[in-house]
Amino acid sequence: MKAKREYRHRPDIEVRVLDALVDRSEDGMTVFELRSHVEAGIDELEDALANLKRDGLIEAGMKNGRTLIRPNERVVPDPEEETDEPTFVDKLFERLPL
Repeated sequence: MKAKREYRHRPDIEVRVLDALVDRSEDGMTVFELRSHVEAGIDELEDALANLKRDGLIEAGMKNGRTLIRPNERVVPDPEEETDEPTFVDKLFERLPL
């Protein structure tokens, strides 16, 4: 599952982090698990996590002595509303050099 459409126009690493977290939104992921899923260096991942945390898109908490990162509920799409068809705005963002 992917993060909601409105959160997909962020830097690539941040979108990959959100997508990985949405896939495991119930369980959460450690930094090491995230690093293996998004295939990014620790510095790049740290910057992405800091930006996502600053914007309130992720949350961190402790469980069984481990720090787990989860997506904010507003990032997780409702499975019934999910569609793979790109919207006009999505197509526009793909064509513009932003």
